[in-house]
Parts: sequence; C-alpha cells; structure tokens
Amino acid sequence: MYGLHGKIAIVTGSGRHGGLGQAMALRLGQEGCKVVIADLGRTEGDLFPTHGVATTAELEQVAAEIRATGTEVMTVHCDVRDEASVEAMVAAVVERFGGIDILVNNAGVGYLMKLVTEMTADEWDVVLDVNLRGMFLCTKHVARQLIAQQRGGRIVNISSQGGKSGFPYASAYVASKHGVIGFTRSVAIELGAHNVTVNAICPNHVTTGLGAWQNDFFSKALGLTHDEYMAAMTSRIPLGRPGLPDDIAKACAWLCSEQAGYVTGEAMNVSGGEETH
Repeated sequence: MYGLHGKIAIVTGSGRHGGLGQAMALRLGQEGCKVVIADLGRTEGDLFPTHGVATTAELEQVAAEIRATGTEVMTVHCDVRDEASVEAMVAAVVERFGGIDILVNNAGVGYLMKLVTEMTADEWDVVLDVNLRGMFLCTKHVARQLIAQQRGGRIVNISSQGGKSGFPYASAYVASKHGVIGFTRSVAIELGAHNVTVNAICPNHVTTGLGAWQNDFFSKALGLTHDEYMAAMTSRIPLGRPGLPDDIAKACAWLCSEQAGYVTGEAMNVSGGEETH
C-alpha cells in the first residue's frame, strides 16, 4: 500500500523489546523494507543503564523476532555520539544492501530525569549528545549517501510532546526534543532539492519498557500512586488513552511512504489530541 517494498531502512535505538524502535522496524518490514536494527548494544554504568539501552543479546533477539515475520534484517552496533561509529554503520549497510532509502532517528535518552538544580553536567551532556548530536551525525552521513544515490529518500526524527511543551524533571530532555524540531525544519529545507523529506514525530507518553520506568519515576516524584498518575494522564488525552508503540509505527510508515511525498519539515503530533488539548 505504501510503496516501500525493497527499500532499505535504518532504525536507530531499535534493539529494545517493546520499544518504539522495534515497533517502527517491525512495521517498515511489514511494508516490505529491508530493516537495519541499530543500537548501542551495551550498558555503561548509571548513564547507560539496563532500563535505558539494549544489550547485544536483546538487540539480536529483537532482530530474530522481526526476521521471523519474513523481513530481511541486519543488526549493527552503533554509538550515535561517535562519528566514526556512525560512518561505519552507514558503510556496512551500503555494503550489505547496496544503498539506503530511509533513516529513522529514534535513538534517545529519556531516563536521566532530575530537577535542574540537581542534574550534573555529565548527565546533561549525555542527553544532548545522544538526542541531538547523534541525530546530527546519523543524518549527516545518511544524507550524503542519499544525495549520492540521486533517488530521494526519507528521514524521520523522533521528537516528543516534550518538543513542544515543558515538563518538570526533564529540562535536558525537553531542550533536546525542542532542538530535534528545529533541526528537522532546517534540514528539510537543505535536502528538499534532493527529494529527501525530513519530518519529526511527536508522541505523547507511550508505555514501553522505558515508559514504564518513567511512569514509576514521575508518579513517585509527584507524590501520586501509579494508578493516580496514569488516571491523571489519561484525563488529559481527548482520545482517552496513552499512546501505543504501533501508533507511532503507523505514523512513521506513512511518512516514509509515497503518500507523504509532499510532506516535509513537519513536527507531527501523535498524541491522541493531548498536545493541542
């Protein structure tokens, strides 16, 4: 339906079970894409804990599950903060599949939540380095490949409701996600002449594995029970429920499709109406 058969799609930060990256990779595979599952593949102390990043074992299991649906899948370890690592990922994908058509910049840090008076500079740097520097580096090197191929392409950046609104305990995250929208708009202008569209998706809360950690963190921080916190969240959403990974995956597939060929520079809310409400 979407004209994506045979397209090659990289999805960063897609190695975690139940995550947005896995859902988007699965959906793009169902639409006929060859999919690259890219993730860090290792934990690194408190800044990259088990509830925040995929291990190699989890990444490979996610890839195996997507392969079982009939999708051709490649796995890559990539630290999006490291330009050499990003360049190596792009080169490996081109060597394996012969090119790239789609980049989904999904890798992000959404678990270093503190009041601004308590956040360390190292924590701030990790959030901005992954969420913005990583997006810049992946976009830079994939865009070079897309331009060289001269067949257009799609870049989808995962921002957040936090890219348009502020939240307590999330100054670094919110700053980075606002930055994602500005980056998206500027790069869309630069790449339009090459028929490469660049758009952002702005989800509200989605209870992934990371989302469950966020529910626990924010309910305690706000002095609420888990049920009270979830009820308050749901009451703000006109469609009456938090988001699901598949909601974001559907939006991603559409933005990657020919049907969205005249859409670029947008920051699309996928929030059940919460952001506009």
